[in-house]
Amino acid sequence: MLSQSILSGVRVLRIEARRSIGIVAPALSKASDPIQQLFLDKVREYKQKSSGGKLVDPSPEIEREMKNELERVAKQFGSDGKTDMTKFPDFKFPEVKVDPITSAN
Repeated sequence: MLSQSILSGVRVLRIEARRSIGIVAPALSKASDPIQQLFLDKVREYKQKSSGGKLVDPSPEIEREMKNELERVAKQFGSDGKTDMTKFPDFKFPEVKVDPITSAN
């Protein structure tokens, strides 16, 4: 009984290991498919172009639309014009002094 459960566990482990290797192996090796290689080249090219957190190849219309949306958001949320609306806000919570409870003996 115990030997059967061990054997079935080994079989399952073998199948899972084979599946894992089958999934990961293509990612670890160099792309053999020309379409796959083209995709990887485009991803690397996009990564180089997108450095600095700016839009990749924006048209003047897209830049204008982005500027209008940022102005709308700043107006909606009451920005003073100096605040960067693309940056996540910093929250500061002051330390609250709590009065200790004293027991009256």
